[in-house]
This record gives sequence, structure tokens and C-alpha cells, in this order.
Amino acid sequence: MTDSLPRAVVLLSGGLDSATALAIARRDGFRCHALTIAYGQRHAAELDAARRVASALGAVEQRVLNLDLRGFGGSALTTDLDVPKDRAVDAMSAGIPITYVPARNTLFLSLALAWAEVLGSFDIYLGVNALDYSGYPDCRPEFIIAFERLANLATQAGVEKKGAFRIRAPLIQLSKAEIIRLGLSIGVDYSLTHSCYDPAVDGSACGRCDSCILRRAGFDAAGATDPIPYTI
Repeated sequence: MTDSLPRAVVLLSGGLDSATALAIARRDGFRCHALTIAYGQRHAAELDAARRVASALGAVEQRVLNLDLRGFGGSALTTDLDVPKDRAVDAMSAGIPITYVPARNTLFLSLALAWAEVLGSFDIYLGVNALDYSGYPDCRPEFIIAFERLANLATQAGVEKKGAFRIRAPLIQLSKAEIIRLGLSIGVDYSLTHSCYDPAVDGSACGRCDSCILRRAGFDAAGATDPIPYTI
């Protein structure tokens, strides 16, 4: 009976990785509560994708919280800065890219932790990946370990030893191709997802930003067809 299953909070952006993380949480036997953050990103396509994915993968509920990070800026995803295009994969990991949103995963995990404590859940899933996004400091294993320690120090549930919070990042050491193969094996419909940083008005992926390039390369390496539309 699903009501008897343990609960997990899953950070769900609508992208390929977070959709796979949600599917893994379901496979692992959790009732999944999907948390999506509208953080002032430059397009709403990923929010629409998150709703589709939450429904298709059986989240028991989805909450969309507004947290407008445009007030701080500092990223091509929250300001009018140009999104980098046509970069070589090696260049993507050479430094922290302008698509990094300052403290985004720290903020998102803090919100997920708050909801988990209210739900009586001790498991939080997110789809960070240290291989394909090595330029992002908040996608590294060290960050996940540190935040898990914080979660158990900074909550009533942790201090009173009601349970141990676990920050689960099942994709963190997988290549994009490995993520795609895993997702396909557990029923993820990637046509529902959205990865592009700079989509066309109709939602089509640009095919040229870092995220599109990595996604396409991942599908090619996995020997699978990417089901989303691209402008090029």
C-alpha cells in the first residue's frame, strides 16, 4: 500500500537529470513529493516540463515555490547576460560558467529540507552531476556531504535524533550517457523533459548552449534518440 511507504522530497526542475532522480526515488520505494522552484529563470519551459514529469512519474504531489533570484542576478539564467553557445565540452569544465546561479543548490536544498522536516521525511533526492557539470561548485560530492551534515545539525528532527537526513544524489558520478541508459531502463520519458538554457519562443531547444550540447552528446553516446525538438 503506497500510504505505508516512506516519503522523500525530490527537487524537480523538469530537466533530464532531475526527472531521472525522481524515477530512481520511486524505484527505491519512496512516496515522492516533488519540489520545483520558480527562481526567476529566463523561461517557463522547464516549469511546464516539471509539471509533466511529476505527473508522469507518479509524484504524490508537486509544489512550485516562487523564489525570485533576479533580485540578485549574477547569472545568465537570471539576467539579460548572453547564454554561451557553441562551446567545446572541454571549455565547459575549465571554470565556473556564467550559467551558474549563485548559491542555487544551497537555497533549493534548504527549502527541500524544510519541507522534508514538515513531512516527517529524512530523504531528499536531487539530480546533480559532477562529471558533466564540473564547473558548478554546488554539484560536487563535497557539497552534498557538507549539506547533509548541516541538515542533521540545523533541524529539530536532527537534534532530537528522530532520524538521519540523507541527501541522495544518485547521478553524481555518472556520465550523461549512463544517466540516460538508467532512466530509460526505469521508464523515464525524456520527451517530457526540458534542458535548454535559451529555448525558442515555441519551447524548442536551441541545440547550441552547454546544456543542449551535453544532452545531445549523452544521447549519442547512449545509442538512443533524443525525443525533444531542436531549432538546429
